[in-house]
Amino acid sequence: MPAVSKGDGMRGLAVFISDIRNCKSKEAEIKRINKELANIRSKFKGDKALDGYSKKKYVCKLLFIFLLGHDIDFGHMEAVNLLSSNRYTEKQIGYLFISVLVNSNSELIRLINNAIKNDLASRNPTFMGLALHCIANVGSREMAEAFAGEIPKILVAGDTMDSVKQSAALCLLRLYRTSPDLVPMGDWTSRVVHLLNDQHLGVVTAATSLITTLAQKNPEEFKTSVSLAVSRLSRIVTSASTDLQDYTYYFVPAPWLSVKLLRLLQCYPPPDPAVRGRLTECLETILNKAQEPPKSKKVQHSNAKNAVLFEAISLIIHHDSEPNLLVRACNQLGQFLQHRETNLRYLALESMCTLASSEFSHEAVKTHIETVINALKTERDVSVRQRAVDLLYAMCDRSNAQQIVAEMLNYLETADYSIREEIVLKVAILAEKYAVDYTWYVDTILNLIRIAGDYVSEEVWYRVIQIVINRDDVQGYAAKTVFEALQAPACHENLVKVGGYILGEFGNLIAGDPRSSPLIQFNLLHSKFHLCSVPTRALLLSTYIKFVNLFPEIKTTIQDVLRSDSQLKNADVELQQRAVEYLRLSTIASTDILATVLEEMPPFPERESSILAKLKKKKGPGTVTDLEEIKKERSSDMNGSAEPALNATVVTTPSPTEDLLGLGPAPVTNSPPPPPTSDILLVDVFANPAAAVAPLAPGSDDNFASPDLASSEVVSEEPADTVHDADELFHKFVCKNNGVLFENQLLQIGLKSEFRQNLGRMFIFYGNKTSTQFLNFTPTVICSDDLQSSLNLQTKPVDPTVDGGAQVQQVVNIECVSDFMEAPILNIQFRYGGTFQNLSVKLPITLNKFFQPTEMSSQDFFQRWKQLSNPKQEVQNIFKAKHPMDAEITKAKIIGFGSALLEEVDPNPANFVGAGIIHTKTTQIGCLLRLEPNLQAQMYRLTLRTSKEAVSQRLCELLSEQF
Repeated sequence: MPAVSKGDGMRGLAVFISDIRNCKSKEAEIKRINKELANIRSKFKGDKALDGYSKKKYVCKLLFIFLLGHDIDFGHMEAVNLLSSNRYTEKQIGYLFISVLVNSNSELIRLINNAIKNDLASRNPTFMGLALHCIANVGSREMAEAFAGEIPKILVAGDTMDSVKQSAALCLLRLYRTSPDLVPMGDWTSRVVHLLNDQHLGVVTAATSLITTLAQKNPEEFKTSVSLAVSRLSRIVTSASTDLQDYTYYFVPAPWLSVKLLRLLQCYPPPDPAVRGRLTECLETILNKAQEPPKSKKVQHSNAKNAVLFEAISLIIHHDSEPNLLVRACNQLGQFLQHRETNLRYLALESMCTLASSEFSHEAVKTHIETVINALKTERDVSVRQRAVDLLYAMCDRSNAQQIVAEMLNYLETADYSIREEIVLKVAILAEKYAVDYTWYVDTILNLIRIAGDYVSEEVWYRVIQIVINRDDVQGYAAKTVFEALQAPACHENLVKVGGYILGEFGNLIAGDPRSSPLIQFNLLHSKFHLCSVPTRALLLSTYIKFVNLFPEIKTTIQDVLRSDSQLKNADVELQQRAVEYLRLSTIASTDILATVLEEMPPFPERESSILAKLKKKKGPGTVTDLEEIKKERSSDMNGSAEPALNATVVTTPSPTEDLLGLGPAPVTNSPPPPPTSDILLVDVFANPAAAVAPLAPGSDDNFASPDLASSEVVSEEPADTVHDADELFHKFVCKNNGVLFENQLLQIGLKSEFRQNLGRMFIFYGNKTSTQFLNFTPTVICSDDLQSSLNLQTKPVDPTVDGGAQVQQVVNIECVSDFMEAPILNIQFRYGGTFQNLSVKLPITLNKFFQPTEMSSQDFFQRWKQLSNPKQEVQNIFKAKHPMDAEITKAKIIGFGSALLEEVDPNPANFVGAGIIHTKTTQIGCLLRLEPNLQAQMYRLTLRTSKEAVSQRLCELLSEQF
């Protein structure tokens, strides 16, 4: 509302406001307001017509009374009449009153709409601005129905003033947010994009906000905005602060517009090479400016500068395609980790969590581990400490797992209660995922229970038991460890549960030691019995009956406990029933029957991890955790490269502990659970039985339900829609197995896959990014006729309903029968908000996925090279480098491609050579490759030799795209 002064001619309003302020009590104020309302009502109902000034003054008084919290039930018509005035001040008060007091159901809405239409048609920029502001402020569906078609015309009209364009863009944005179905897409969409080139930066800023929101829902309509946004951003970041004086904020040129442009670019994948080069220059300039000394010591300068920087880093992370930029962004964030400003430390930790999920920047993030650990210990703000925990969790891998888990356990003793449960879950997941020594895993979890037993959920201690039962090599150690832990005077109940279960199964393994004889074990557990809750007591009773079978010498002692009044007459039905049945069983059953009924638990079937599900639930709905989690790619995990394993030297299959977070192998139909071995996956007995999984058995046909894998989910028809041109993303998966395959404003598709000889398994994650359900969700894998004869695929059905913010997982079993050239198509159909959606993407199942690396000496390599000298066996390609020629990245890509990287074989140390075998069901195809880089010319020569021409050609095509 305009400021009231003597010059505005509304002295009566100023006096009324003064009277209200001078009231000594609430009663006095109400009395004065009622008096004024009676006066205004009499004036409005009087015979004498009021002039515009009087109407304006009385409407202003009513508005002031309403803002004080009193109901106003008259004066609306007088406010509407003010809209027809030709005086700005009267029209302004009319619009202000309507914006605040008139609701969408008012009977006056038609009169108001007519007045707004007249002002929009007047071409008076002041009146048009008032009308547009009113539409945006009310923002009702009725307003959208009346003006959604008119405002775009005003926005793109050539004679519209800049101030009106700004208002029109923001007004249209408001209507689109409230009623998107009423804003028609049409010819104006292509013209509104060109507002990014407008000379008036205010228009560009408003248009960018509008285009960003529209592009999130209709990316194809606005994809031309990418090049224009990059061009405008380039002009801003390369300009001096004096070039954009009206839009420079504390020496930072147009920070708000820069942030909006960077956010707009995050709606799209990396642009084509020409535009990408310019965008890379912009991002490098922003990173360079962050290193410059500040031009002002004021906080506004640093805030504006850092806002642009963090948004640029978000774009770098979103594109995830420029290793140099990702590493630079990580280093810049690392400098903020020790900044005196708490908000900067928080934002740096949050951004580095995302950077840790990129294979290009993961190692750079790990260099800051000591700083992050120090933040965990010294930060005063709990939210910053929580982000530090998140970052430690994200940067953890096999090389630093023990250090990170130890630091988290130390912090857990003093951590805030609000985040203890989350830390417990993360420690349990990391200890399990990177457990190369399972005695360490058992020690870690027991220590976890000791430190924070109240926050250890059932999923965690269930997990310990299942792992111990499934691994022979750790059972004796686990029994000894829990026995020693139970000797503490005060034990947490969860420790009693774990101890009862493990000693009941494996107490015989330590019974030979006089210090842990059967009677001592029993007395130790029974000393905790009276302190435990009913479920734990029930578990201990089961342990006692197990002891009857394991240790017949203490059978009488146990029977005395079972027949005591405290058990047989227990008030709890469950405990009473167990005591009666166990006592009777121990009395009448023969030794053989007891041994059969109470035999050791068999290995549990492998299932999806429920600990990770618990963590996702703890983090809250709306987060597609796995889709971010599967972005984590390590060079050691590329296509199952060499990885140390328990009780083994070096293996050429993926490490067994790589797959512990619910991304386990797919179900085996009619196949018994495998016996526990040293390389079995850690499994979850208490997860959803429908998710039961078993490991791949190389060379075994039993991994598939039937010899004929062409199920109803795999069809040979071509997709109805055009396959999304995601060749760039597709080629990124040639050398890696995990990542995001496709993403738009509705859906994110992530992959995690593993291959072993001629078999593979792919987990496809479909994440609903909206708050609305997907209905009739039907993903279908489509193979051509030729591909079906070479590749057997079996898919599992998924839930046809995907809730908002949720994700579903689909498993695809893969068998390579013979070499193939094409890739399968993944077609997804579903209904979103009543609209049918249909999209198709290529599944990155390529021939090199069935590579097994082969180590060779220099003599063997060149001997085999000469044997494959037939012209049809060799394919050579000379091509220009598309990416920076970095030797380490090249090595990682060759290893990720699937071949072994042979060191010191080629006489020229700058060259790269590799060897491997393509495994198919029908044959094995040896492959040798040689990559010769020419740094001066920025070119490569790639030579491949295999025993089959088509295989050489296909592998050469796939690998050439990587450099």
